[in-house]
Amino acid sequence: MDISYDPALIEGKVILITGGASGFGAVFAARWASSGAIVIIGDISLSGEEVAARIRQETGNENVHFIHLDVTSWTSQVNFFREAVRLSPHGGIDTVVANAGINDAEESRLFENPNVDYLNDPSPPAPSFKTLDINITGVMYTVHLALFFLPKNPGSNRCSSNPKSNSESKRDRHILLLGSVASLHPLMTQAPYTVSKHGVLGLFRCLRISAPVSAGARVNIICPYYTDTPFMQVPPRVLLAGVPLGKIDDVVNAASYLVADMSCMGRSLVTGPKLSLDTSGRGMRPEYKSNRNTQDEDSITCGGDLPNIDGDSSREQEGPVWECYLHDMEPADIFTQRMLTVVNATVKARGWAGWAYDMIDAFTWPARQWWNSSRART
Repeated sequence: MDISYDPALIEGKVILITGGASGFGAVFAARWASSGAIVIIGDISLSGEEVAARIRQETGNENVHFIHLDVTSWTSQVNFFREAVRLSPHGGIDTVVANAGINDAEESRLFENPNVDYLNDPSPPAPSFKTLDINITGVMYTVHLALFFLPKNPGSNRCSSNPKSNSESKRDRHILLLGSVASLHPLMTQAPYTVSKHGVLGLFRCLRISAPVSAGARVNIICPYYTDTPFMQVPPRVLLAGVPLGKIDDVVNAASYLVADMSCMGRSLVTGPKLSLDTSGRGMRPEYKSNRNTQDEDSITCGGDLPNIDGDSSREQEGPVWECYLHDMEPADIFTQRMLTVVNATVKARGWAGWAYDMIDAFTWPARQWWNSSRART
């Protein structure tokens, strides 16, 4: 799919990145700072101060800040958002990137291989679930606060898939979630991490529909495949020998595309090696095909219709970035179908509600004026 974007659309945006001192977060920060964004990094590691200083020096952008953040602490997250608003030149936040996450190998090993005698130990300790604390609780805290602060972003409008509507203001209301290949498939021997990333995907699938209605905020997710970075250690490289790895530039380009294009709403982008992807399964689960060239490449752009994928047809996307869950809400249970009906009706009614309110206000204005003046005299 085509993920080209105009870096000028990122200039001036205030972007919060949790876990921004290393990994994808640090690369996101550097890329967006080079495009002129105001970048605010939150991380538990104090090395984030050095990262912010290096980015300022390399990009010449002085609007790169570091705030100490423990995503598992509610108080720390509240202070992070409050300080970010204070640092913002216009007093608001455009994009929140819920990036902080870990994958503790020892925690995963001990979960499936308990080393405590739960039968005889008089006071057996609870297992460590730090991965879930950071990857689930931390993300929920971040998103909850984002849904409070984003609608208060001065000059922002409710999100819209119409590019013309978004051209009126550069101010945004955007939540970008960081999923993983573990959001789509189980990673054997890594149960806590897989559970956490499935949870992040579940959060996205709920908010992609409701957040635009409740907060006027758009929500997107990227799910990187195993990516060739310095953090990729020897064991996974050995396990994946012969399998092409994803490139970090593709992850950053996909994230930048979603940040830049304000008409991107409810998009789920998977990044990985260049593969042919059969989307005839209506996008519910990616099915990878052989690494070969195809003549007809499916190009998906925001602000337009999704591809018309028929159950009997065979359509393919090819490239390092593709979209999953294109038709997420079509094969749905009756509860979800009816909820969608209510949501759609609510969206349509919003325009009439404003008109009705103004009409009632106009006709009752004389009576209210008389009532107020009568009370003032008494």
